Amino acid sequence: GAKEEGKVLGYNSKKVKKVAILSTLAALLDDPILADVPKKPSLSDVDILINLELGSAMCISIFKLDGTSFDVAVMNSATVKDLKLAIKKKVIELEQSKMGHRHISWRHVWANFCLAHHNGKLLDDDAALHDFGVRNNYQVHFLPYVVSKGSGRHSKRRKHRFFHGLSKLS
Repeated sequence: GAKEEGKVLGYNSKKVKKVAILSTLAALLDDPILADVPKKPSLSDVDILINLELGSAMCISIFKLDGTSFDVAVMNSATVKDLKLAIKKKVIELEQSKMGHRHISWRHVWANFCLAHHNGKLLDDDAALHDFGVRNNYQVHFLPYVVSKGSGRHSKRRKHRFFHGLSKLS
């Protein structure tokens, strides 16, 4: 009897602690000072925001073609690929808060648009942002971009003829 009551109380106390932590977290996230923290922050989100406050991360404004903008935070040592991942995460977060789940083809986005800072296009995913002169509180813009056919990166998709080979066997 006593052990069973202890288990029930232990379960309830864990449940109560979890509810208390979640309500405290919700209250903290509603604070205007923490407005830049996502509603369901991951450890990396919190880490980036702490580093932003310490000066080892930067906030970059991303301007879309429609004139709207949003801010993303990345480490000072971030590459173009890190910036693209931060943009993807932020856009998905914004879209879900507005309209629920919506699929965006990021392969299509990066095949038809590129990021630019001043007159330089950020095309090399492995290049550091500071190599392009991107610093804290700077602006990066989306630009229409089509890779030329001569580069060989984008060619027409070949049709896979899976059943074609099977008909020869019979």
